[in-house]
Amino acid sequence: MNNRRQFFAGAAATMAGLGVARSALAALPEPVIQTSVDTAPPLVPNTGRPYNPVVTLNGWSLPWRMNNGVKEFHLVAEPVVREMSPGFKVNMWGYNGQSPGPTIEVVEGDRVRIFVTNKLPEHTTIHWHGQRLPSGMDGVGGLNQPAIPAGKTFVYEFEARRPGTFMYHPHADEMVQMAMGMMGFWVTHPKAKHPHISKVDRDFCFLLNAFDVEPGSKTPKVSTMTDFNIWSWNSRIFPGIDTLNVRLNDRVRIRVGNLTMTNHPIHLHGHEFLVTGTDGGPTPPATRWYEVTTDVAVGQMRQIELIADEEGDWAFHCHKSHHTMNAMGHEVPTMIGVDHRGLVNKIQRVAPDYMVMGERGMADMGEMQMPIPDNTAPMMTGTGQFGPIEMGGMFSVFKVRKDQKPGDYKDPGPYQFPQGTVAHEWTGATPAAPRAATPPGQADGTAVKPKPGGKHH
Repeated sequence: MNNRRQFFAGAAATMAGLGVARSALAALPEPVIQTSVDTAPPLVPNTGRPYNPVVTLNGWSLPWRMNNGVKEFHLVAEPVVREMSPGFKVNMWGYNGQSPGPTIEVVEGDRVRIFVTNKLPEHTTIHWHGQRLPSGMDGVGGLNQPAIPAGKTFVYEFEARRPGTFMYHPHADEMVQMAMGMMGFWVTHPKAKHPHISKVDRDFCFLLNAFDVEPGSKTPKVSTMTDFNIWSWNSRIFPGIDTLNVRLNDRVRIRVGNLTMTNHPIHLHGHEFLVTGTDGGPTPPATRWYEVTTDVAVGQMRQIELIADEEGDWAFHCHKSHHTMNAMGHEVPTMIGVDHRGLVNKIQRVAPDYMVMGERGMADMGEMQMPIPDNTAPMMTGTGQFGPIEMGGMFSVFKVRKDQKPGDYKDPGPYQFPQGTVAHEWTGATPAAPRAATPPGQADGTAVKPKPGGKHH
């Protein structure tokens, strides 16, 4: 710990930042490092102005210190190892021990000072995506500031001018650094009652991100532009994504930010919701309408709200079907309807481990315990109380329970379905299918021959 303090104290001498008081550079706040992949409880403020904190899915909020009325944070850009699902770990770049980095929570009107220490092997910056701030604090390397060299610490300082949902990410070697997982969430809470912002019982947030990790490897391919094979929420994939657990009739807000290379239609089962916030801030109530799916485009944030008034376990996922699967080969041929009989034995003489796959669809792959490369997530996985869930990637469960206590975010377990409310096999007699009435002249089921010279098509 002493070495860490000496390192960061020494780094203070190399800090740069426009408009920052020299007294602020005297000592840095101790950086907080987190390695757990579990969803942390909300960080209730004990200094500064009060607010209702968010819960970051499989993440956490960054602590701060108050220094003469300024809220100070310390981000450390560094290589990290992120467990994306049990047994599947990926080498990433992130902040403070994780990718994504910690959520930053402030209050509208706060003076904010963020120290950024670069422990990457190359330079970096941080862009505060969506914020109103001085141009010199916007974080575009070469345009607004010099890049932060490896081993150095810079400081950003600005006022959080407007409430809303924001993100942060590098604007230096952006293709590589974002492909390696460098991003984080930012929430600015309103300083007073706001006509367009409701008080909610639960406030969740997460980022959409994507990676190309070859099966059996550990490091993302940073040059990939479209063919990603790992689609994640906060760098976690199903079944590693925690569930969103709420109390019946809670008012729930969910904030989603997209830093992938494509759009994502985010869909919630069993409920309707309103889009109450976008990149530009809270939306006026007169502009809202109910949806069950909202599309989040590249670089956008969306904030949805609903009343959780239907008890049960409800799927919550991206509605692009390939985004709810884990690592897959994009060149696998479609085998549906192909008859392998007579061919399998011949192939097995050359390849004894050959198995028939895909002639009836891909569901068999979710049930087979077939070997896969080390450090690889199964393509279709997860088990529910009725059998295989056959999902992956951007999929979780929204759990609504009448006995979930206020402020309790623990997983309540599988839903206990009331008697007679689960779809089941029909075992009675199958009624005959009704037939449409036969048009006149076709009572015998034969075609009517057109009259000579008559019009026909």
